Amino acid sequence: MPVNQSQVVVITGASAGVGRAAAHRFARAGFSMGLIARDATALQDVRDEVEKLGGRAVVLALDVADAEAVFAAADRVAATFGHIDVWVNDAMVTVFSPSWEMTPDEFRRVTEVTYLGFVHGTMAALRHMRPANRGSIIQIGSALAYRGIPLQSAYCGAKHAIRGFTDSLRAELIHDRSAINLTMLQLPAVNTPQFDWARAHMRRSPRPVAPVVEPELIADVVFRAANKPAREYWIGLSTLKLILGNMIMPKFLDSYLAKVCIGGQQTEHPIGPDRIDNLYQPVHSLHRTRGSFSAESGTTALLAPGSLSRWVPYAATVLGGAALGLFFALNRPQKQLQRAQRKRPFRGGRHVRQVVLSRNSDRWSG
Repeated sequence: MPVNQSQVVVITGASAGVGRAAAHRFARAGFSMGLIARDATALQDVRDEVEKLGGRAVVLALDVADAEAVFAAADRVAATFGHIDVWVNDAMVTVFSPSWEMTPDEFRRVTEVTYLGFVHGTMAALRHMRPANRGSIIQIGSALAYRGIPLQSAYCGAKHAIRGFTDSLRAELIHDRSAINLTMLQLPAVNTPQFDWARAHMRRSPRPVAPVVEPELIADVVFRAANKPAREYWIGLSTLKLILGNMIMPKFLDSYLAKVCIGGQQTEHPIGPDRIDNLYQPVHSLHRTRGSFSAESGTTALLAPGSLSRWVPYAATVLGGAALGLFFALNRPQKQLQRAQRKRPFRGGRHVRQVVLSRNSDRWSG
């Protein structure tokens, strides 16, 4: 028999990190929930935690790369609790590696989980939300959905794809005059277990690029997005700087990230031969909310809501473009005149050519 609860949420990647923290946050608000991840034992632990906090949960052990399994899980949640109000796509895997040291199968696996897993979850949610014409879908994105960084090409590509997919779907829902809310959260570096169990082709073990925040902070924003939907939420000053910096100075950022993000994503500890990873199978011993970097992780961060996220890029781009245009307009004639004055006529042959700058034109004549 379905259990009548006022609010129902489904969370993918619920066994660790942001997903587990989000389960705790929704449980404290009395939500019922479907918990999706690959490790059944870890999900049982999360269900126990949820019930102690006042929530109710059904455990759904599956791989989000399997679309039919995700659809079946959504059906089970709806059959158990009567409906689905919120769907949070969070499941991910990654590989820390230079692109040329990865295999095609590794790229494919990251894409199937981190991108297509979001597509499958979104499609499953829509199957239940569209007939009711209500609900909220929350995509756990990243600043890396706007700007790729070295050593995470597969993950960055997947996050870019999620943003493109989400933008397309949003326009379709608007055209359909749907009341379903669609929000994408763009995250900074978060202290989750992914750095302990992600596959890595590097000499030293992975770490998040500072500054780092705790997953509970992100969980609070997830809960906020469920109650106050916006087009996007940008979390952390580092997220704003990376996104806006890429809009204004992408070439500079290429060089800057090349300089700081190789060493910035590696600890001082060498990767041992016994390191295990969760790319194809879950790592049973490391499921927890926080990772190994709590000593440097913050619990507060700047939050830019959807309205600001829409206008800040445009304003920054317009102001930056105007400033650059004014700079070049003021400096170009002077520089051209200086170049013309430095250039001397060639006298080694029969022809002599003098280059001058016309006052009435920006073109060279001579």
